[in-house]
Amino acid sequence: MKSIFVGRLRAQKLLPQLSPAHYRQKPQRNNLWLAIATFSVGFSAPCVRAEATAGKDEKIDSVQVVGQRLDEARNGLAPDTGSSIYRFDSDALQALPLGDTTPLNQVVLQAPGVVQDSYGQLHVRGDHGNVQYRINEVVIPEPISGFGQVLDTRFADQINFLTGALPAQYGYRTAGVVDIHTKGTGLENGGSLSYLGGSHGHQETSLEVGGSQNAFTYFLTGTYLRDDMGVENPTADRSAVHDQTKQSKGFGYLSYIVDPDSRLSLIFGVSNSHFEIPNVPGEAPQFALNNAPALDSLNLDANQNEKNSFQIISYQSSIGDDATYQVSLFHRYTDVHYSPDPIGDLEFNGIASTILRKNQSAGVQADSSYKIGDSHTLRAGLYYSGERFNANNDSLVFPADADGNATSDLPLDIFDKTTLSGHLWGVYLQDEWQLTEALTLNYGARFDKTTTVVDEQQFSPRIGLIYDLTPTTHLHAGYSRYFTPPPTEVIDTTSVQKFQNTINALPSDANTAVKSERSHYFDAGVSQQIGDAITLGLDAYYRKVENLQDEGQFGNALIYSAFNFKEGKIRGLELSSSYHVDNLSAYANIAYSKAEGREIATGQFNFDADELAYIDSHWVHLDHDQTMSGSAGISYRWHDTTLGSDLIYGSGLRNGFANSEHLPAYTQVNLSAMHTFSLGDLGTIDGRVAVLNVFDKGYQLRDGSGIGVGAPQFGPRREVYVGVSKSF
Repeated sequence: MKSIFVGRLRAQKLLPQLSPAHYRQKPQRNNLWLAIATFSVGFSAPCVRAEATAGKDEKIDSVQVVGQRLDEARNGLAPDTGSSIYRFDSDALQALPLGDTTPLNQVVLQAPGVVQDSYGQLHVRGDHGNVQYRINEVVIPEPISGFGQVLDTRFADQINFLTGALPAQYGYRTAGVVDIHTKGTGLENGGSLSYLGGSHGHQETSLEVGGSQNAFTYFLTGTYLRDDMGVENPTADRSAVHDQTKQSKGFGYLSYIVDPDSRLSLIFGVSNSHFEIPNVPGEAPQFALNNAPALDSLNLDANQNEKNSFQIISYQSSIGDDATYQVSLFHRYTDVHYSPDPIGDLEFNGIASTILRKNQSAGVQADSSYKIGDSHTLRAGLYYSGERFNANNDSLVFPADADGNATSDLPLDIFDKTTLSGHLWGVYLQDEWQLTEALTLNYGARFDKTTTVVDEQQFSPRIGLIYDLTPTTHLHAGYSRYFTPPPTEVIDTTSVQKFQNTINALPSDANTAVKSERSHYFDAGVSQQIGDAITLGLDAYYRKVENLQDEGQFGNALIYSAFNFKEGKIRGLELSSSYHVDNLSAYANIAYSKAEGREIATGQFNFDADELAYIDSHWVHLDHDQTMSGSAGISYRWHDTTLGSDLIYGSGLRNGFANSEHLPAYTQVNLSAMHTFSLGDLGTIDGRVAVLNVFDKGYQLRDGSGIGVGAPQFGPRREVYVGVSKSF
């Protein structure tokens, strides 16, 4: 359903996609429920200034009307039924403590069932990653795992987060779908310049420009960031040692309305991020290197660089009033380059590896929608991508005996290179059937096939129901069969044989190719509105998994590798509430989750024999399993000022032998104030102050133990930020 509310962070249960005409005919269908609560917004997005004469205004307005009609037609390609959706519009994004400079992962963290992890990772409903990113409904091939956020909140006009039993058109990464609707429609000529400064030497400058000229619309944005806390601190100290990051990003959206029924658009983005790997003081070298002095752990100099770029060209058109289609060609390049401290990594770890992983992908996506009468809407589509992955690992490593003891202080040089090619394609067909005014059924299926290190395929049926029990009580239920191919960029291609009789010898000689995950997903929920101000929601889910995929950091480089449990089971419950009256808004949600796996099916070489034997005979918690998580917030707007506070809560991620323990619980509270200042003839300037972790509560995300956990990481201590934005 198209969101008809402005200035709030809303979470709605997915209901059938209705056209504007359908809204007029059946207004009672607009009485939908919220699953989480609502933000009141008092920090407006930058305004733009019109530059056209009266005559030009009329022409621009007519083009905007065409663009809006095309946007409505594109919305018809996406069904909204049988799942959960949480909508963040532009005003809601501005209301976050850091506004639209908030990293994308921190935006999604406001939704129920989303758990934070180190290196900016998110876990949705007990899954490791498995999150799909879309821009204007087009799938963006995922980047190689790293620290940086490839996609930026700044260029989003609205962000929709979908989870649950998804309809047939959503495949491959299905724990959650982050669908970004970009700025670039309805723009007048103008832009804004913004600056955010704060703790740890944080300096972030961004520039936006956009506008329209007859049928042509453009939006461009660029950002440069420098910060002395680029990666989570491995110690509890307020500041980290050797942890600077420099990041530059760019994004563009170009659109041309060919005629009243069709549009051609180009979307492109690029990012280049450099990270210093933080050091831990007081560590002692474990190995002696010939003719090299022992180094202080404070002076190590390991670094990681991440580059990403993507391009999408789309053609969208309507055939009459009932049929719509969109065809998109896409390309993505991504690489991660880890550079060790050659001497330091050898002395402290016994191995110094220069690692380069890069992946290039290109493909096509097509989606169509056809309305049959008042009761049925058929949707069909296809997806194809081809990719090429390269991994180069140039390692200096000490030779060792059978017990792992170094036998020489002269390292060996081992070069390990792998190239993989892969193909992924799928087709789907589904029907949205309006059985009655109160009951909607969405049923369909998809077929997918992947060829990388494995050659696998699956037919996946989907079905979802939404029922309006009363005007204020809404029920939904769904079942989805999921097929999740292994991400090529995290397939571990390490040669076990090459590292035998070295410090880096792997504890097992099994080297099985990671398999596709297959699962049965069940989801059901209810929501209740109480008056006009309060909404309550309850959602439950269960997933039975074969070849459950997980990822871990098994080497010194902060790069992840995938492996499989033979079977898994994941279940959870989410409670949510919201309150909104006039200028006061509040929300709260809390989620319970339990994610377990048993028996390592692939990647056995990453595990010690004792741990491997235990996992093969016991159900164990996944390392990212967190029993309880929650978030809450309140905001109040008074004239041009908005005061707000929010918090996140976690009961602690898993640690210890075979993830048998968990870290302590934590709560982080944030405060913010936003105000629009009048500058007379110079217009207005928007300002904000944000304090994160107000009570300076130190907490640990990871302690370096657990399955696939490579190093300790701590959450941020108190941080203060001040930002200004000026429109032009």
